[in-house]
Amino acid sequence: MCHTIASLQNLAIFLHCLSQSANLNLPAPHNDRGFYLFVPGRIGHYPALKLWLGSRHIRHIIRHRAAVPTDFASDITLSQHQLAADYSTAKTRLGLWSAVIDGALILAFTQGGLLDALGRYITASGMGTLASGLVLISAVTLISSLVSLPISLFSTFGIETRFGFNKLTPRLFVLDQLKGLALGIVIGLPLVALVLWLMDISGPLWWLWVWLVWSGFQLLMLALYPTFIAPLFNKFSPLEDEALKQRIEALLKRTGFKSRGVFVMDGSKRSSHGNAYFTGFGQAKRIVFFDTLLKRLTPTEIEAVLAHELGHYQRKHIVKRIVLTFALSLALLFILGQLIHANWFYHGLGVSQSGTAMALVLFFMAIPAFTFPLTPVSSLISRKHEFEADAFAASQTNASELIHALVKLYRDNASTLTPDPLHSAFYDSHPASLRITRLKQL
Repeated sequence: MCHTIASLQNLAIFLHCLSQSANLNLPAPHNDRGFYLFVPGRIGHYPALKLWLGSRHIRHIIRHRAAVPTDFASDITLSQHQLAADYSTAKTRLGLWSAVIDGALILAFTQGGLLDALGRYITASGMGTLASGLVLISAVTLISSLVSLPISLFSTFGIETRFGFNKLTPRLFVLDQLKGLALGIVIGLPLVALVLWLMDISGPLWWLWVWLVWSGFQLLMLALYPTFIAPLFNKFSPLEDEALKQRIEALLKRTGFKSRGVFVMDGSKRSSHGNAYFTGFGQAKRIVFFDTLLKRLTPTEIEAVLAHELGHYQRKHIVKRIVLTFALSLALLFILGQLIHANWFYHGLGVSQSGTAMALVLFFMAIPAFTFPLTPVSSLISRKHEFEADAFAASQTNASELIHALVKLYRDNASTLTPDPLHSAFYDSHPASLRITRLKQL
């Protein structure tokens, strides 16, 4: 369901943070000096917390590397378990470096004066307010993308290649980046321009108008993505296996689910990881299987995986997530509406000039420092939804088939079966052992 192409909306990155954030508790400062110390401190604590969690996770995996968990001993060999442990620790270590780089970049933009210097330079060029805002947001996004590029390259051509998952060629990697950039220009720039324009002309309630536009854009993208955007990156072919198609159609009929078709995606041209998902909204819904998934699972296991995905729709999880996202977006825009004319907001983050574009950039740079500690709440909701979808799948298919499919997926994707509990509480929305334990009870 959540299959997206990285960098699809690069130029709208700060607005996209609206749908990724939780509640914000930003106390009103007693004075500017206190705020100068408060916000940079929170920004510094944000990567520090991620580093601490990642370090715990690595140590915990290494401590349990020598033995396969009892519940999986009959299905996963020691060498497979150790491969997953090594893969997970390698990815986590890279994540630690990414957290350090991200934190350093944010501090360089704010307290380091880089953002203030960019704003002054762009203002001095004599461009209008709207054009200046677009240039500022584009420049910040470009700098951020270039800084994060080495991490992305090492992840793809270092870690993923070393563990045998990467199928992406340098040429295809460059093409993906260029397509993402083109989409950012065609879709992202007009969206950001519209938002900045509304912020300038709509008066004190600009945040409400921006929220309506952003919500409409999100719904439009849900409808257009499967038909017009996803095919730019992957090939989607109708499922040709007639026996499997009949099994799937029977499942769809008895669960009352209607879609625009069942498709196979050529995921193998980028990675050997397997997955299945729903995409689209309303009448544009599609069921998509990675070709790698179809090669690994039996027809009954594929049916069980699909039943799990159907469970998300039957239990209204998608609608609930959309409603929650829209509600949080409205709350965050309202908060930004209260900060946008406050001089202490800009000065406390190292910027000497105010403005709509500058306010957007600063707000979405600072907000992760306040929202990240609330990540376990989001993960808890996701786990609850996974358990409910598993229960639905068990009611429509054989629960043992879903268990077998999950074991294969966790094994073939080298997912660790021994995560650190606290790290798991923050990050794991699909915990392997908990899901399988519950399914065995069913």
